Amino acid sequence: MLNERLARLRARLRPDPANPPRLWMRKQWPGLLALALVLGTITFGDVWVATCGLEGCPSGAEIRAFHPTEGGRILDRNRTAMGRLRLVRRVNVPLAQVPVHVRQAFIATEDRRFYQHRGVDWRGAFRAVGANLRAGGVREGFSTITMQVVRNTFAVERQGERSVQRKLIELRLSRLIERALTKDEILQLYLNVIYLGNGVYGVEAASRDLFGRSVKDVTLAQAAMLAALPKGPSAYTPRKAPDRALRRRNLVLALMTREGYINADQARGAAGERLVVNKEGWRPDSKTDSYALDVVRELVDSVRDAQHIESYDLTVLTTLDLKAQQAAERAVLKRANAIGSVTGRAGAEGAMVALDPRTGDLRALVGGRVYERGNFNRATDARRQPGSAFKPFVYATALMSGMTPATEIDDDPIEVQIDRNKVWRPSNYNDEYLGQTTLRTALAHSANAATVRVSRSIGEPRIVEVAHRNGITSKLDPVPSLALGAVEVTPLELVTAYAPFANGGYRVRPRIVLAIATNDGTVLWTADPPQRTPVMEARDAFLLTSMLRSVVDEGTGRAVRDYGVTGPVAGKTGTTNNGTDVWFVGYTPTLIAGFWFGYDEPRTLGGGASGGRLAAPAWAEFYQTGWKEKGLDWAPPPGLVRRTIDADNGYLATEWCPRVRDEWFKAGTEPTGYCPIHTSPPVEAEPQIDETLPNGTLPQAIEKAGKSVGSKLSRALKKIFKW
Repeated sequence: MLNERLARLRARLRPDPANPPRLWMRKQWPGLLALALVLGTITFGDVWVATCGLEGCPSGAEIRAFHPTEGGRILDRNRTAMGRLRLVRRVNVPLAQVPVHVRQAFIATEDRRFYQHRGVDWRGAFRAVGANLRAGGVREGFSTITMQVVRNTFAVERQGERSVQRKLIELRLSRLIERALTKDEILQLYLNVIYLGNGVYGVEAASRDLFGRSVKDVTLAQAAMLAALPKGPSAYTPRKAPDRALRRRNLVLALMTREGYINADQARGAAGERLVVNKEGWRPDSKTDSYALDVVRELVDSVRDAQHIESYDLTVLTTLDLKAQQAAERAVLKRANAIGSVTGRAGAEGAMVALDPRTGDLRALVGGRVYERGNFNRATDARRQPGSAFKPFVYATALMSGMTPATEIDDDPIEVQIDRNKVWRPSNYNDEYLGQTTLRTALAHSANAATVRVSRSIGEPRIVEVAHRNGITSKLDPVPSLALGAVEVTPLELVTAYAPFANGGYRVRPRIVLAIATNDGTVLWTADPPQRTPVMEARDAFLLTSMLRSVVDEGTGRAVRDYGVTGPVAGKTGTTNNGTDVWFVGYTPTLIAGFWFGYDEPRTLGGGASGGRLAAPAWAEFYQTGWKEKGLDWAPPPGLVRRTIDADNGYLATEWCPRVRDEWFKAGTEPTGYCPIHTSPPVEAEPQIDETLPNGTLPQAIEKAGKSVGSKLSRALKKIFKW
């Protein structure tokens, strides 16, 4: 029996000599080709749908991890929220905070069989297909709540709008979402991602925008209004079309009644409720938005592009300090407004940069008087002349060249031959000159003539080299006017270039972002460790800082002390010709802050404008309200010696020198000779009695003269007998 069957099978498979396979194929090729095409198309279509258009479908883990973006978070160094990467008008809420009548309103209107189907409502699908065939195109959809979630999340950028291909992908993604999430999780996602008009996403943001209240507090009528919007957010917005919105709201109430969610009396009561809309609307709090955050956003965008990160739903940890940032913004606004009041011209601007000199970490950055997103950032981009705020680079070069803070320099009017036909005559502020003085005093009082003499003696090319090493990136021409800051720099580069003075001689690179991570904590990018490059001796840095402390204690920056700032502070004022720009760059062991004020189109800030009068007070206000030093001071590095000298001529002080100070020197450069001027007690001139004095005034004159002599003699005796 079995053998017979096998024989018959072999006979059937045996080639027919009269009809060989090659001839059979030649006769049947059209049908075979059509069959292959059909099978290939079906296979490709199946693969195409299974892979979501060959772009890859999200995994179950990716679906469960999805979180509707609220624009990301920007945190300060203490992890305090400062702002958003993008302005997204959405507030995510858990389903438990959405009232039942709000959920029912959306289900009755958008997907009445939501809890019965598995992502696709085939009844609605067949009805829509019939309507579209009759219309000859896509005229009616059959989207479920799950499919709307897909459309607003994973299918946002796939295959364009209202195409067959996109609809097939939506079907596939809908099934994947139904497998990965529960119905309540899908509904929660829907209520947070759905667009509801006026740039607002989700029911919480829409409730705040339309009614000025949280979604947990909306009435039945307000819930129906929210559910009326997904069909046409622009067409049914109550702000622009209140009558149409009212009709749509009442239709939603009718649908809720049909589904048994409310009874007829509740529907009538809600339909009779007056539609009241919040006129102000709602936007996420942006009070802490700033020019500093624009810099953060720019850096994050570059990282996103380099690493192909699509999402903005990121957490960015910055180096900024929220308290310092807010104090800096207040100080810039207050001083810029005050300058405008003095000059009588609106539009006075300001900028500020503050960073940690030890690391380069930015603590605050203000790019203008009032923040406007995307506006010109003066802190990073405005190139202005620093005036005398550039002088520390001149004196730093002098110290490196062997001079000391006590080196004598002539501060008298000076002439510099520029070329055969041009002579430059720089003058001091108010044409006041110190005569023979020391480097320390010349810097403290911002003596232009003395500074030019120093610059000429050490050479402008060396000053350019030192400034560039410290961090100035702008082009600097080695010309005589360089000594007085006749160059253009940005506030950011000037403040950065002061860092070696404050940190012992190291150039730093500014940092503003420390790390970028996803909301679940996965770190995507971290900043390089602080980069410190030695550019000057620690002894020179300490000596220059000591000299710049005199600027604040007794010189042009005295306003800082007048405003009540105590503790170690060094700094330098700056004022350009005609008072068009004013600066103050001040620093402590842990912070450098620089302020600039002026007009975008350079114009005078008025008579008497100076960095000490207009910019230094802003620094003091910022420091007192936004930053406080914690008992730190600069320690002298090895290789320095201290001597008591005559403050006016730099010699070792005698007991008769009227002005003395303790001065630091590099070992081997300290003075060895005593002051040749004050070698004995001052000779007191006998009081001259004016015989023409009125009656009764002679005894008073004698008494006054006696007191003067006694006072001076007392000071001399104190010097003789001091320990």
